[in-house]
Amino acid sequence: MGSVAVQRPRFVLFGSSIVQLSYINGGWGAILTHIYARKADILVRGYNGWNSRRALEVLHQIFPKDASVQPALVIVYFGGNDSAAPHPSGLGPHVPLQESGVVRTNATSREYSEACIELAREMDLKVVDLWTAIQQKDNWKEVCFTLDGIHFSAEGSKIVANEILKILEEADEGKPSLHWKSMLTEFAENSPYYAVAPNGRDTLNPSEHVDISHYVSLFNPMRSRL
Repeated sequence: MGSVAVQRPRFVLFGSSIVQLSYINGGWGAILTHIYARKADILVRGYNGWNSRRALEVLHQIFPKDASVQPALVIVYFGGNDSAAPHPSGLGPHVPLQESGVVRTNATSREYSEACIELAREMDLKVVDLWTAIQQKDNWKEVCFTLDGIHFSAEGSKIVANEILKILEEADEGKPSLHWKSMLTEFAENSPYYAVAPNGRDTLNPSEHVDISHYVSLFNPMRSRL
């Protein structure tokens, strides 16, 4: 009888269009899926145009408490639509802080970013300060975003993926690590059906090999042990 593979951990990307579009143009969702190809299943729950209020309305449907399999990791990405200017009708995606009466700007985005960071820390959740990380890149406005100035270019997505991996590597001690280098690889054992090694006697096991050459410039080889 053959053995049954252990079910892979599930990672869920939950958010607005930044998540929905994360698999095109070298997106950060595609980067993570590539890196975790033999480690975890990454599910996309991205909804163009959504704000945090809309997300809360259906949260129990997306993450039912009685589901037999619960996510090992949920990456939440909302805020861009929340920070849009309010409409006089009361309709639209705007979700106010104490005050926000301007069109979506970098300064407004910073206010919402800082509010999200503060809330995450109060809840003891890991959080990425992406507002700061993006602006470490030279010419970040042109390099990190598409022409709409909101959605990420391939370079911007590399930064997003890198910051997520840093958070996973820095996870609290004593908890199972979800950093890709620390997770078990599915079906990692050797096989006689792999390509034959130069010595003509052994085979080359490709299980642990992940090609990150397209992203290596953004990863610290000492920090991420690549």
